[in-house]
Amino acid sequence: MSKVILDVSVSLDGFTAGPDVRPEEPMGDGGERLHEWMGNASPVDQDMRRQVDAAVGAVVIGRHTFDLGLRPWGGTPWPGVPSFVVTHRTREDLLGDNGGTFAFDGLEAAVRRAREAAGDKHVIVMGADVARQLLRAGLLDEIWLHIAPVLLGGGTRLFDGEQVELVPVEAVAGGAFVPHLRYRVHNA
Repeated sequence: MSKVILDVSVSLDGFTAGPDVRPEEPMGDGGERLHEWMGNASPVDQDMRRQVDAAVGAVVIGRHTFDLGLRPWGGTPWPGVPSFVVTHRTREDLLGDNGGTFAFDGLEAAVRRAREAAGDKHVIVMGADVARQLLRAGLLDEIWLHIAPVLLGGGTRLFDGEQVELVPVEAVAGGAFVPHLRYRVHNA
C-alpha cells in the first residue's frame, strides 16, 4: 500500500519558504536556497533526489502551493504524475502542459484518490499548510526532511504547534552539509 509522505526542504530555523511569498517569488525571498542541494554534484544528494523521484506515484498539493507553482512547473510537479489539490474551491480537472492532471478535492478525498492513483508507489505531499492538515487528521505516514544550511528568519513555518511522535527511519549526511532525515509518523 502506498504511503503518504511529506518530502520537504526546510531551513535550520524551520521554514519551507522565505518571507514575502508571491507569484514573482513563489518560494519567498531567499527560499530557493532551500533546494540548492538538489543541484549539488554530491553523489549522496543526487541519489537522494533519485530516490524521491522514483517513489512518486501521485502528489497531494495545497491550493496555495498549486496557485504559486503552476507557472514555474509548467504543469504538474513531476511530469505525467497525477496531482490532487486540496481545496474548498473545487473545479474541473486541469491537464498540465507536461501530461499530468490536477484534480481538485477536499482533504480526505484527495488523499484517497492519490493513494489509488499512486499504485505501488507513494503519495508525496507539497505545501506546509496541507501537511499540517494531514498530520492533524492522522493521514500522514512519513516525513522526509532535507535540512538546508540557511536561516531564513521568517516565511512559511513547516510546523506551528502540532505535536506528534516521530520514529527515526533513516539519516543520511548529504554532500553540501544537508542532512536527509526520514521519520515515520506515530499516530496513536
